[in-house]
Amino acid sequence: MSTPIIDTAGAVRPGEELDIPALDAWLRQHLPDLQGQPAVTQYSGGASNWTYRVAYANEDLILRRPPAGTKAKSAHDMGREYRLQAALKPVFPFVPSMRAHCEDPAVIGAEFYVMDRVSGIILRRNPPRGWSQTPDQVRTLCLKVLDTLIALHQVDHQAAGLAHLGAGQGYARRQIEGWSRRYRDARTWNVPGGERITDWLMAHLPRTERICITHNDFRFDNLVLDAQDPTRILGVLDWELATLGDPLMDLGNLLAYWVQADDDFLAQATRRQPTHLPGMLSRREVVDYYVARTGFVPEDWAFYEVYGLFRLSAIAQQIYYRYHHRQTRNPAFKNFWIFVHYLHWRCRRAMREGR
Repeated sequence: MSTPIIDTAGAVRPGEELDIPALDAWLRQHLPDLQGQPAVTQYSGGASNWTYRVAYANEDLILRRPPAGTKAKSAHDMGREYRLQAALKPVFPFVPSMRAHCEDPAVIGAEFYVMDRVSGIILRRNPPRGWSQTPDQVRTLCLKVLDTLIALHQVDHQAAGLAHLGAGQGYARRQIEGWSRRYRDARTWNVPGGERITDWLMAHLPRTERICITHNDFRFDNLVLDAQDPTRILGVLDWELATLGDPLMDLGNLLAYWVQADDDFLAQATRRQPTHLPGMLSRREVVDYYVARTGFVPEDWAFYEVYGLFRLSAIAQQIYYRYHHRQTRNPAFKNFWIFVHYLHWRCRRAMREGR
């Protein structure tokens, strides 16, 4: 088997360049053993924070910073993301090692932090060239992905010093209220109102609520796989949305992106990860596996399914709103309003079926 391509960064996008001399000077103050001159490249994935690779002769670093023009610090809180991962690393080894955090925006124009790069494969819409995993190997990978999420949900956040991470109880209500508001604020004339779905969610809030560390963006494209053994997970990335929340809602978020082989053409057209491959579990199998391994039995799985789908519709609508109002001209966002309709149809179907 040829080795699948390791995920790499590319050229820095115009207008998103770093002040390399200033960055290099700051890094050498905090990491004095750096050797050589830095080679800076940028990762193209993601629609939130900007992510760069800063490679020295003896160190391979990742730099994360907010996008230009960010006004709300809470939306791109680099310090929170840095401290969270530093505290979580000793009890959840899939977190990259944190190296330094800069609060001074004068250095490169924004707060930032650097961490060790985790080298490996990242699965996006389709596997990279050289991928030749059998269905049994794909199933093994799928189960290890779920086991990693389960391991996160079983971390003792009190012992890890992360009790301050979120407000805890009442999480489900806060999430429904928050995403309902964000959807309303981003609504355009060509998408549904969504009140039927949000009213249903509020009427079906779980009576009991478990609270644990939740990632809230746990997907295949935020996982780094071992290039020599692509069934082995090396790292979990993008902790911007992590908090103390309901583990079943975290699972619902994951499954909102989970397009299986027998889904309809609209789902297949919007697929972002290779969950359609032979060997992957179906959404129903994912839920059954998770429940069997954790004992977290949902009162009504439909609530978590509808929540994940509605939340994804709100995210898609927020992106489409920017396109609709000409804040971005990225043609990839042109038809997101159709996707919003589709996700609301899936919500209503799950509400009827009450699975």
